[in-house]
Amino acid sequence: MTATKTVVHFVRHGEVHNPEGVLYGRLPGYKLSATGNQQALAVAEYLAKNDVTYVVASPLQRAQETAAPIAAAHRLEVDTDEQLIESENYFQGLRVSVGDGALREPRHWHKLINPLRPSWGEPYLQIARRMIGAAYAAREAAEGHEAVCVSHQLPIWTLRRFVEGKRLWHDPRKRECSLASLTSFEFTGHTITAIRYAEPAGHTDPRVTGA
Repeated sequence: MTATKTVVHFVRHGEVHNPEGVLYGRLPGYKLSATGNQQALAVAEYLAKNDVTYVVASPLQRAQETAAPIAAAHRLEVDTDEQLIESENYFQGLRVSVGDGALREPRHWHKLINPLRPSWGEPYLQIARRMIGAAYAAREAAEGHEAVCVSHQLPIWTLRRFVEGKRLWHDPRKRECSLASLTSFEFTGHTITAIRYAEPAGHTDPRVTGA
């Protein structure tokens, strides 16, 4: 008997309206910018002819707004999975670009001592475990078809490295997870047998666009 094939697409949300330039993390009220809404529509169009039967998103507003046109294109409702949420971060709500803001203040430096864990936020392994849980939950919900999970840059990139058997600690400047990108996991039965990546809304620089 041939094992069932299922594809679970992890979509990073679109660009966020963030005039203060802070690391918004899990803070409420951060919606998509006009560009972000266009990026979400680009993903919806890219997936319009795919066999998508389940759409789920992080509870954060930017993820829900990115998921909405994708679900609408397939006449589906958007489900919510807390496992897809952005990672916790000590610097949430602060400016953290290199040479700017919180990173210049000695009172924050103790949080930077262990980049392998990392010491400034949710441990990489914890992120990986909840994201693989979300992947298998979506696979089950869309078994034999395709699912879309809308999440955030660090969780998606951590999941990919975990599945590929790579160390979870990494250089954030080298993440392959542009805004509104798709990191797609193909399951054969319950086993992930292929990973694909696409940028239907174009490439964005991880050093500039934020989480």
